[in-house]
Amino acid sequence: MNLRNCFCISKKIRLLLFLTLPFFSTNAQRISSSYEFYFGENATTNIAYNETIGYGFDFNSAHQVILYKDGFTAPNPVYFSVKLPEGNYKVTLVLGNNQNTSTTTVKAESRRLMLNGIVTNNESTTKSFMVNVRSSKIDETKNIALKERELDDLNWDNKLTLEFLGNPAVRSIKITSIKNITSIFLAGDSTVTDQDLEPWASWGQYITSYFNDQVVIANYAYSGASLSSFKSSNRLDKILSQMQKGDYLFVEFGHNDAKQHGKGDGPWLNYTELLAEIVIKAREKGGIPVLLTPTQRRFFNENETLKPTHGEYPEAMRAIAKKLNVPLIDLTQLTTTLYESWGDEKSRQAFVQYPANTFPAQTEKLEDNTHFNNFGANEIALCVLQGIKDNNLTLTENITSSFQEYNPNKPNDSKDWNVPLSNRFESVKPDGN
Repeated sequence: MNLRNCFCISKKIRLLLFLTLPFFSTNAQRISSSYEFYFGENATTNIAYNETIGYGFDFNSAHQVILYKDGFTAPNPVYFSVKLPEGNYKVTLVLGNNQNTSTTTVKAESRRLMLNGIVTNNESTTKSFMVNVRSSKIDETKNIALKERELDDLNWDNKLTLEFLGNPAVRSIKITSIKNITSIFLAGDSTVTDQDLEPWASWGQYITSYFNDQVVIANYAYSGASLSSFKSSNRLDKILSQMQKGDYLFVEFGHNDAKQHGKGDGPWLNYTELLAEIVIKAREKGGIPVLLTPTQRRFFNENETLKPTHGEYPEAMRAIAKKLNVPLIDLTQLTTTLYESWGDEKSRQAFVQYPANTFPAQTEKLEDNTHFNNFGANEIALCVLQGIKDNNLTLTENITSSFQEYNPNKPNDSKDWNVPLSNRFESVKPDGN
């Protein structure tokens, strides 16, 4: 039997999927709380994802799958998708095989890093994490106004997609709907959002790997966003519609707000007013707002110090945080220290700065001083995690042991970065700068 392009489902799970087939339609009412997929050499079904069955290997990656006795591996990134409604899901993976050593990295949806380099040596291990699956719908009359560039993002389709990279070995996938869990909502711009395609990345899609399965991150940030456009696109309404008591709302804006020069615009005018509004509305829902000053741009003076580019916006946010007694993570100061610690030349390795032809269809060099690559995004995520600890937020107890302390005066070196790239690329810079 040809073992490629296929996987097996136990009779129990095959029946489960059959009985809950209406779940995969847009008018589904019956929803199973758990789905399990087992992979192995006894597979009798050749399966690539399609809308009718609602699960399978996605993005033409099924041909990469190689089955062994009790699981699958793949020489290149493979995607497995399951059609699911909006909600929070616990994903439990059994990794490893009995034949050789494997190293599995897992990303979810729009390249949110979930597991990094899980090594197994002739054995199996079980790992779990939380994934937020979202839709643009708020209620029967209102939706998020998505930007055209977002329409094809994995974050906004009607399925949960897992990407397996490295030298993966996967025995099974279990997906369980979780109704009550602490959510961390993210509101921000291109430095926060889940960037869908390589080589662009943001801290919001890397901080996910540092939390245990007792919290879930719902990232509603988008490229080009300002506080006012975030509100007018109904994203704040979406967050508030889902927020429960004890949930968190992390708010980082400033890059695009500083470009606005209309009536009422300015750090001490609409920016301050909107920050206060978000804080008050989150607290009315029982949420816990946290303010983050904007990350710095990589602009150096001749003396190797960083040139501020956000005007008085960071100070305006600091003032609101103090006035309303809101926890503050001063990313402006943290990233100033971080970039100056690297210096002008070395800091380039944290940003999307690559010669032509580094990536597929990239005919011109990329030289961006605002948007991070994967390594840089992870360093900013470490700054945010340190800010969580320094503020003594209860979220600290949900940070995994993979994070201890982070000192931006002694940042990591890109040579030690080893998270594999996804195989979906674009050369077009994200909106905003």
